[in-house]
Amino acid sequence: MKLPRRQFLHLAAGAAALPLAPQVAWPQDYPIRPITLIVPFAAGGGADVVMRIIAERMRTFLGQTTIIENVGGGSGNIGTGRVFRAAPDGYTLGAGNWNTHVANGAIYALPYNVLSDFAPVALHGFFYYVLAATKSLPANNLQELIAWLRANPDRASLGTSGLGSQPHLAGILLQNLTGARFQHVPYRGAGPAIQDVIAGQIDLVFGDPSMVPSVRAGSVKAIAVAAKHRLTALPDVPTAEESGLAGLSFANWIGIFAPKHTPKDIVGILNIAAVSTLADPTVRSRLIDLGLEIPSQEQQTPEGFAALQKADIEQWWPIIKAANIKPE
Repeated sequence: MKLPRRQFLHLAAGAAALPLAPQVAWPQDYPIRPITLIVPFAAGGGADVVMRIIAERMRTFLGQTTIIENVGGGSGNIGTGRVFRAAPDGYTLGAGNWNTHVANGAIYALPYNVLSDFAPVALHGFFYYVLAATKSLPANNLQELIAWLRANPDRASLGTSGLGSQPHLAGILLQNLTGARFQHVPYRGAGPAIQDVIAGQIDLVFGDPSMVPSVRAGSVKAIAVAAKHRLTALPDVPTAEESGLAGLSFANWIGIFAPKHTPKDIVGILNIAAVSTLADPTVRSRLIDLGLEIPSQEQQTPEGFAALQKADIEQWWPIIKAANIKPE
């Protein structure tokens, strides 16, 4: 059931009074027609699933349908380019993640600037990676793994979801932090890499939440999580910092961006609808079940989201450029 506009404006006015909420004017003529949300990946993937959950609930608050349009290809650059070229009127938005709005800016020659040519609307969730090893590897924790890798340079293999992916960059960061050396084996996705580490075809993988069942089943050794805190889904697996390695902490994230120059009051309305959606217990439960963690209230604001993106660019672009990663 759609929320009557008067009730939404009442809700929005209350939300805007919160210290971290955007202070906005409320134009009477937005939205008056459906909103298109471009997901720059194929249907059925993680970003698509998350955005469909978010979009369905945002409809209740906005009183208009949000239509998901999947525009895959080019590592997310084709769909993101569509958002860049769209009119900044609040009726075309784009889903974006760490790859599309951080890494791709350092790897590809793009017609847009990933930081300055978009207006962050709202951050919806984080997911973290688990460093896991095949069961036959003679290491059971991070310190044992680092010692073994140093004693056996270039003997181990790390499977990733592709060149320039976050797991690939995580492997480079691990080598930079420890002085260890191992081989990179790119796959066409995370799934095949996880299956090969289970089968013993490769030694290591930075697995996304889809690997949690394999960890629980004992099919792989969970060495450490690349996060500042333990994961709710795997509370017994220590963080890298707890294991004695500071700096191996990063997250993939997903959120909504609007084209540059979208009016601030429209961004504010969209943000409050997104924040209200994330506050819904059913939505939160569904996202957590997918392996996501809900951002803090501050991170859910446009300013907090922008600060996160900027900090990630400052951390990762030097690593990407030093590694001389080029498009395939």
